[in-house]
Amino acid sequence: MPEGITDPISGFAFELTIEELGSALFREASGFGSESQIIEFKQQGEKGQTFVHKIPGTLKWQNITLKRGITDGMDLWDWRQKVIEGNVEEARTNGTISAYDENGDLKIQYSFTRGWPSKWEASGLNASGNDPIVETLEITHEGLERKKV
Repeated sequence: MPEGITDPISGFAFELTIEELGSALFREASGFGSESQIIEFKQQGEKGQTFVHKIPGTLKWQNITLKRGITDGMDLWDWRQKVIEGNVEEARTNGTISAYDENGDLKIQYSFTRGWPSKWEASGLNASGNDPIVETLEITHEGLERKKV
């Protein structure tokens, strides 16, 4: 293998750590991204030609989505309840998502700021199946940083 090339990171388990709530393990995590809106403005040249310039506009963060088999713990439910009851500022907190490989080694970490649970959902209940009930948590935040591990 050529020098400087490393294998891609594979995540086996994901841990959400929130300042006041502690931590929870998840099997699926997505939404680690940002996007800048594009502002276009036109400028006319000396010979009448039009130039279109593109500059970055408003920065927008993707919501983080986490999924796991539901547990009997109530911490995430209670966190969401704060928002439902109108206490969004009380619910806002900083947190970290850590990805571990199959050996339990920390591989990648993201920290978010002023996050709050904008959506909580449980999959349908089916007594005739063997599938676990899946809990989905969506976190809206105001900034994301990838930490060096």
